[in-house]
This record gives sequence, C-alpha cells and structure tokens, in this order.
Amino acid sequence: MYPDHVIGLTARRRRRRVRHVLDRSPHRWRHPSYTTEGIKGLVKDGGSKRRAVVEETLKGLGGKVEAFYYAFGDADVVAIFDLPDNASATAVALTVAATGAVHLKTTVLISAEEVDQATKKTVRYRPPGQSS
Repeated sequence: MYPDHVIGLTARRRRRRVRHVLDRSPHRWRHPSYTTEGIKGLVKDGGSKRRAVVEETLKGLGGKVEAFYYAFGDADVVAIFDLPDNASATAVALTVAATGAVHLKTTVLISAEEVDQATKKTVRYRPPGQSS
C-alpha cells in the first residue's frame, strides 16, 4: 500500500510524505508483457531476481521502484517507478525493448495536485473542421 519509507508515520504525515514524493519526480506505470524468450528467462531466473534487475537498472539512473507485481491479463508485470526525467525513462524503455524479450507499455502518472494545476490553465484550441 505505502512505500516502506512512509510506514509507521501518522496518517497526516504519511499523506504529506507521499504527496512530497509524488511532486518531486515523475511516476510512471509500466506494464510489460513477456515474449516467449522473456518467459523462458523468467522461468529460469525467477520473479525475485527479475525484480532485483529492474531495481538495479533504475537505481543506476537515479530512479527507484515504488511497486512491482506480477499479474494475470494483458500485462505480465505491473510496476510503478520514478525516474528523474523523461530522457532516463526513454533510455530504459529503448534498452528493454531492444532485447526483444519484453513488450513494454508506459503510462505517465499524474498526481491530483497536477490535475488541479492543469484545470486552472487557459488553453486556446480549435477543433478540426471548425472556424476560428
């Protein structure tokens, strides 16, 4: 539910700490699916070892894993992590995809506070086919 560094805090301090973590670095939700070769590697290495590889990879770029679960369905893994910038996230995605062992889909997560900021911005937009 909460990362280890916020367990044991009061509910109010926990919310504040989580909000602070979410505000300082972009979170991404990765939902990879393994290819046949990827599944063979997972069976050989085991789930914990693969998670450790992901943690070490992100750590090398100044990031960290917030959550990592194996799943049934379209995605074989559900992972939430943060990296300091989009260039680092792109580097990871390109490197992983280039192996051919994993199909990767990434969703950038947006905090409620970021949505609040977005709703206060004025956007000038004209839909296709309508005159200005």
